[in-house]
Amino acid sequence: MRHNSGIANRVAQRLTAMILAGILTAAPVLAQLGPETGLPLPRFVSLRSSEVNVRVGPGSDYPIDWTYVRFGLPVEITQEFDNWRRIRDWQGNEGWVLWNLLSGDRSVVVLEIEGGAPVDVHSERAADSSVVARLEAGVIATVDRCEDGWCRLTDPRLPGWVDQERLWRVYPDEEF
Repeated sequence: MRHNSGIANRVAQRLTAMILAGILTAAPVLAQLGPETGLPLPRFVSLRSSEVNVRVGPGSDYPIDWTYVRFGLPVEITQEFDNWRRIRDWQGNEGWVLWNLLSGDRSVVVLEIEGGAPVDVHSERAADSSVVARLEAGVIATVDRCEDGWCRLTDPRLPGWVDQERLWRVYPDEEF
């Protein structure tokens, strides 16, 4: 029996190339970093000002599309270009803002529940713990940590835990 090592080598090379192509294709999804900051993309930040102009492109020559007027509103950075960041809000609106109008502080927006019922704030990380407050959809709150599917609010008026699925600006199963 004659063994053709040339065919075996070509098959091995093709398999190696396919595996490497798969790894390189998956790599940006696993750890895409912003070209300007080296920080992960996408990532969450908050508005640093109570008035933030959102432009249609990355530069002051681009027209203003709208203006946010909610200090601390969480947004997601999806792209970076020079000193500009492309952001997306909890309603899916997207545009470009200057980097210095954004903060790394953790804030969240309370999401609407079916039927419009308020979201419960619990004393512990458990649905059967006592309810200490109720929040309407759209309320902005600050958090200091999320674990086991619950996020702890840091506002002294709202001390307690909220089901992570009821908040926007926390990735599913994210813990911090």
